[in-house]
Amino acid sequence: MLTDAPEVDARVTETPSAPASAPASAAAPAAARGAIELRGVTKRYGDECVVDRLALSIAPGEFFSLLGPSGSGKTTTLMMLAGFTPADAGEIRIDGQDVARIPPKRRGLGMVFQNYAVFPHMSVFDNIAFPLRARGLPRDRVRAEVERALALVQLERHADKFSRQLSGGQQQRVAIARAIVYSPPVVLMDEPLGALDKNLRYDMQAEIREIQRRLGMTVVYVTHDQEEALNMSDRIAILDRGRIAQLGQPVEVYERPSSGFVAQFLGEANLIEGRVTAREGERARFESASGLQVMVPAALEWTAGREALLFVRPEKLVLCHDDEALLHARVQRRSFLGGVLRCRLHCASRGGSGPELVVDVPNAAHALRPQVGEAVGVRWREADLSLLPASS
Repeated sequence: MLTDAPEVDARVTETPSAPASAPASAAAPAAARGAIELRGVTKRYGDECVVDRLALSIAPGEFFSLLGPSGSGKTTTLMMLAGFTPADAGEIRIDGQDVARIPPKRRGLGMVFQNYAVFPHMSVFDNIAFPLRARGLPRDRVRAEVERALALVQLERHADKFSRQLSGGQQQRVAIARAIVYSPPVVLMDEPLGALDKNLRYDMQAEIREIQRRLGMTVVYVTHDQEEALNMSDRIAILDRGRIAQLGQPVEVYERPSSGFVAQFLGEANLIEGRVTAREGERARFESASGLQVMVPAALEWTAGREALLFVRPEKLVLCHDDEALLHARVQRRSFLGGVLRCRLHCASRGGSGPELVVDVPNAAHALRPQVGEAVGVRWREADLSLLPASS
């Protein structure tokens, strides 16, 4: 098993670019190390291509997330980076060196798993010290580095405890400390917060990000949690069937998705089928099959007659009174989600029955909070609308 604790630590005890000596100190973070480049990386299982000629570059010190549905290839990509899964084709470069044929233990990477993979028979101190002792560091240096790592993850008071005496969040901190104690240039994280409850997960997100920034290390992070990726990442690669569907900063991929797939995967999305009927300068006139007509900011490639999807996020729509409305609708369903009320609306249009829209209404005193069956108006800012390629 890849997640067996002894196997995990044995595989990260050497680095290909430097001898297995003392780790870098906290005062000299590995800001210049940790560049990653994948060139045409491919993995097949029989006739199925799980990762298809993947190409991307990750800068030193970047927090980079791989996000996608089950079977999209994100975990396989991480396992190829770690060396646990061999690539069938392509190059995997870390700081310019192709490591595709180098065994996992000589890649010098830190690894954090979802199930913690801490040694149950060792104390917290000894768990964190394991990769340093495997490198043959002197005792005083081991103690100094472990104490530094314990301080980073705020576990100084728990150094002598065993894992069974710790909470899930504390065990995950031990796993993180063990992965960073020898200051690797790259740390790989495979859904490390998946087993934690929501509130603890949010706190751990902030802690991991703070540690990463403080040490200047490169993090490649796999998660299925869209909110987690948006909150933590410098950039996100959204994978679909082994290929990159979109790569960019969190705000970019969320607010300006490149396709209907990306729009729907990254949260709730309103997508209305239709076509462009005219151009007016830097805007296009969109018309749906039901007769809804709106002006949308659009590049010149959106020419008259081209099929399109009108895209807008639910939180960008506003419920209002009739005299402010750009569209009239009736509430079909209402869901209480704590901070917001999610309303599904059936809209009226020129042709009679219009599209359905989802609107997120703030659960606040100043906001309209309509009941099911109530007639409402809907308005929006033109800048919050965009056009996406029609579904194939």
